[in-house]
This record gives sequence, C-alpha cells and structure tokens, in this order.
Amino acid sequence: MTGRFVYMDNHATTPVDPRVVDAMIPFFTEHFGNAASRQHRAGWVAGEAVEKARASVAGTIGAQSREIVFTSGATEANNLALKGMSATMRNRGDHIITVRTEHHSVLDVCHRLRKEGFRVTFLDVDADGLVNPGDVASAITDTTILVSVMLANNEIGTLQPLAEIGAICRSRGVTFHTDATQAVGKVPVNVDALQVDLLSMSAHKAYGPKGVGFLYVRRGPSRPLPSPQADGGGQEGGLRSGTLNVPGIVGCAKAVEIAVSEMEAEGLRLSRWRDEMFRAWQASPGGVRLNGHATRRLPHNLNVSFAGVEDSVLMMSMKDVAVSSGSACSSSKPEPSHVLAALGLRREEAGSAIRIGLGRFTTAEDVEYTTRRVAEEVTRLRGLHERGRRPEYDSTAQSITTTQT
Repeated sequence: MTGRFVYMDNHATTPVDPRVVDAMIPFFTEHFGNAASRQHRAGWVAGEAVEKARASVAGTIGAQSREIVFTSGATEANNLALKGMSATMRNRGDHIITVRTEHHSVLDVCHRLRKEGFRVTFLDVDADGLVNPGDVASAITDTTILVSVMLANNEIGTLQPLAEIGAICRSRGVTFHTDATQAVGKVPVNVDALQVDLLSMSAHKAYGPKGVGFLYVRRGPSRPLPSPQADGGGQEGGLRSGTLNVPGIVGCAKAVEIAVSEMEAEGLRLSRWRDEMFRAWQASPGGVRLNGHATRRLPHNLNVSFAGVEDSVLMMSMKDVAVSSGSACSSSKPEPSHVLAALGLRREEAGSAIRIGLGRFTTAEDVEYTTRRVAEEVTRLRGLHERGRRPEYDSTAQSITTTQT
C-alpha cells in the first residue's frame, strides 16, 4: 500500500515513543537477567531496574512502590482486581456494582462472576455517559464487596465523577476499583484524591510497549488484598507469579513518566485540534452529533455520528485514515456499541459513529487531512443515497459495494 496514511486511532494503541525504546533496549541484550535471580549481578541489575520502575510508576499516581503490581496489561489487571477481590471477600458478601459502559475486560469478568454465584448491579448512565454518584450510593447494600467504575471511557472519552464515587465507597467500607487505562498520562490521576483502592493501566495506551501494565493495590492495616489468579513463583508480592518482563516494565515506567510530565501541553494541543475538527464538520458536511460529554472528556477523544452514513462504510471508504468504529461489526450484521446504546442512541445513530483518537505524534497536517477526507467521504456517501444507491461494506472482500434502492 502506497500513498499517505494518517493514524487517528490512538485509543486502540499508540506507537512506542523512541525515548521509551531507548530505555528498554539495554534490558534485552546487556542487562537481560531474571529479576528473581538473587544470587548474581545479572539478577541484581534486573531487579534494581524493576524496583526503580515500580517507584517511578507509583510516584506518578501518588502511590507507594509496594502498591504497584506489574501485569501483562489492563485486561489482566482488571481480572486480578475483580476476580481476586471477589474471591477474597466472598465470606463477607456477594454483591458487585459496575456500569453498563465499562470495557469488556470488566463487563465480561462480571458476567463470569455472576455464573459463579455473585450478584452484579449494572448501573445506567445519562445521555452524556455519566453515572450518577447517587445511583452508586443507592445500589450499595450490606453485602456489597466491590464497586468498579472506569475513570475515562475508551469510546466516548467521558470522565466519570470518580472522587465523589470514591468518597461514597470509602464511607460505606466498600472496595473501589477503577480501570484508568485511557486516563493515566492524559488527565491528572491521584489514587488518594480519587479515593480508589485498585487501579488498572496498560502501557501501550501511553506510548509504551504492548504486553505490560500494572494494578495499583492499596495497602494498609487489615486491608484485604486480591487473591492471586496465577500461582507458581510468588513474584509481585505473591499477587502475580511469573518471570517479570523487565524490558517491558522499564518501558512502562518510562512511558508513564513522559506522559505525565508532558500531559498539560499535549492535552491543550490535542483538545484544540479536536474541537477544530468538530466545528469544521458542523459547518461541512453537517448532520454531525457529538457522542459523550461536551467538556468532561479526554482531551484527545472525538466520537461523532454522521447522519445517513454507516460507520463501516465510511471507514472502508477512506483507507488512508485510521479511525475506529462506534460499533463492533460481525461478519454480516453490525451490532451497536454497548457504550452508545447505553447513552440512548438509536441503532442508526450508533451505527454511524466513528472514534477519532489524536495522539502525541499527530501533526497539524494530519488534522487538516483527516478533517477534509472525512468531510469528502461523508458528502460522497450521502450523495449515493440521494441517487438511490446504497453503499454496503463487504467484510469478506473488505470492500464497498453499492446496490440500487
């Protein structure tokens, strides 16, 4: 494939920052020791690098080093938090509270826990994607052992009122978990200010390597810890066994460090471009709606629906621009995004949504090009409809076909 290609899907993953790569390289070949090897220098050097990374990550979120458990990413961290804490607390209760707009690595775990006998309350959100803290308070019972609410939504970027929810959970003695994967390095995150007990994160959402992340686990007298979900070595304070991914851990810490230090300037730049794109589309081609909260959202997120245009058709019509869909499409039948459905969008509105994720390496030229290409394709596709032609996405051939209506 030749020609220009613009990447605007930085919610799905981000390119690794060259500064992160530089920090990681020595731990592939020069300092390659096993961090659990305590008998020689190679192991000591690797172990010291891990502990330095642990302290760095902890510092960025206001935690203590011993409260950071390195994992393979946020999916594992979410599983360890929810499954592990449910197992620990089962003798105290069987009720879990979460939100309908959570990531599937939380929702699917909750569905599995239901099959194992736990009761789960799935809270609704308003039209902007916000959960009402009062609904959380009302849902808590004497048997509630865990509340899980993500900080920033991965599709629409809405930021939840976590500090208010955290205060409610703290006052009721309920453990509070958040999936902060999309938030760390994009907005300020402090575990004490948010009053969270567990926090999950993936490095590859913040210009770090794939396959590594962490779970913050609050420590304290008589404070329950999640039961380990992997046994076999007792690494990470006994909470997560397995040989540590030293290069990945070093890269994770470096990525988070850079993201937090550059967060303010980067956020201002990306939010300005984001808003410029939306205003341009309001003017031309028009017929566009913003999905998610207008102001309480991630600075680099833009989720929009274009009336009369299917998301899959739009994306396949501009293969020179990488964006993602508001829908999860199967081979033949598009299913609405569970997030957009929870906002109350009609099926056709949810099925016309695309998510723009600007990033650190996005340029002004990329923004201008994407703005123009989206407007061009929306106008063209609407024109086909007006002429009685219906464009459809053929997932097998990965191409667009048109039929007479």
